[in-house]
Amino acid sequence: MMYHGTHKSNAVSIITNGFRPSSDGLLGAGIYISRNKQKAMCYPLNTSDNDRVVFKLRVRVGKVKKIDCNNHQMQKTWHQNGYDTAWVPPNSNISTIKSGREEDCVWDPKRITVLGISHCDDEQLKTELKGLIAKKKRASSRGKFKRRPCKVCLKEMKGTHILLECWHCKKAICPFLSVHKCNGK
Repeated sequence: MMYHGTHKSNAVSIITNGFRPSSDGLLGAGIYISRNKQKAMCYPLNTSDNDRVVFKLRVRVGKVKKIDCNNHQMQKTWHQNGYDTAWVPPNSNISTIKSGREEDCVWDPKRITVLGISHCDDEQLKTELKGLIAKKKRASSRGKFKRRPCKVCLKEMKGTHILLECWHCKKAICPFLSVHKCNGK
């Protein structure tokens, strides 16, 4: 569970069109989010609480690079080095984060799903946003192939795993099965 604070004028666009990565920042280009709701409540800077919206997010962080000091060699190049997310831990030695709260930057907006609204003082907008989130969720569940586990290897699969027959015991085996034990050993 993570959070993203934005101006209420951007909220509808984020839900309908997805996040648009910033071109630069402390950790370079990407979408800035936080595990700390209070930190997300501070953004955008110099904006009143009435004009802020904080989204509750599900984030597939992928491969994460910890950036815990000023002028880290990969502070802005983590993505070019194979990382999906950069993470500044709480109370790190980065002087620009005065609050001591952690921060994350995700490269690919497709890794982020808006789950709900954590803060919005504008009740009319909040209702509209919740409706858009529900509509998007319904549309994505209709359009996606439901993933389910393979009956043999139990790993999640997108389509179907082609089952083979063990040449000795004749039981069904899956190519993704890590170990198959049979009487023939």
